[in-house]
Amino acid sequence: MTINAQSKLAARYGAPGVSPLKPWNDTIDQLLDHRSVRAFTDQPLPEGTIETLIAAAQSASTSSNLQVWSVVAVQDDDRKSRLSALAGSQAHIRQAPLFFVWLADLSRVSRVAEQQEVELEALPYLESLLLGTIDAALAAQNAVVALESLGLGSVYIGAIRNDIEGVAKELQLPPQVYPVFGLCVGYPSTERPAKVKPRLPQRAVLHHETYSAAGEYEAVAEYDERLGAFYQREGLKASGWSEQVINRLRSVSNLHGREKLVEELKRMGFGLR
Repeated sequence: MTINAQSKLAARYGAPGVSPLKPWNDTIDQLLDHRSVRAFTDQPLPEGTIETLIAAAQSASTSSNLQVWSVVAVQDDDRKSRLSALAGSQAHIRQAPLFFVWLADLSRVSRVAEQQEVELEALPYLESLLLGTIDAALAAQNAVVALESLGLGSVYIGAIRNDIEGVAKELQLPPQVYPVFGLCVGYPSTERPAKVKPRLPQRAVLHHETYSAAGEYEAVAEYDERLGAFYQREGLKASGWSEQVINRLRSVSNLHGREKLVEELKRMGFGLR
């Protein structure tokens, strides 16, 4: 590993003394440099960027080649503003020149079956909804890797699920399609540069052969300290990961409407058997 590569690894884990990784290349270097970008310049995207990113997205794995996902590319300022309002009024949705809304899409296969007068008995089951959700996530992450290789930045917007029926109405989604998450895309601001946020130590997430929580307490305590130090350097409250987890999940009110997802999905034509 080069000195630069080692510094990126240290930033990813918030630990300057982390052991070097032996297999290494430019792709891994780029992946470890990922960060969420929430401030963008007003520089327009090069012509053909959307099509390039979708080609990368469509190169991701898809279960049984069903390809049960779609994406809506939103560039209209008024529509971005309305979507921002539905997603907690996050300013970067309005600021980014491009906002993708990634969809789990079972409607396309339904239309294929209707044309051939075939009933898809497996479609109303939870497994089919999971297929669309996973396919959308894999496709989006491919697009993120591609856009970062082009010098662009992005941030996922889970709050697009605060009101999936409102988003569906805004985007004119048919039944059996739901928005999984949004993705802001643009050139990162140099005035408000995003930083790499440390992750949990590998021993907290990596299990060999069987699952074991041995050593988890120590790993989490170590991470709490490192994440708190990161926030302190960024001028934020020096809270650890454990505090964030508790604060985020202790109350249903923190779901901001997403506690109604099951009922909304049923109204949007999804079976959850």
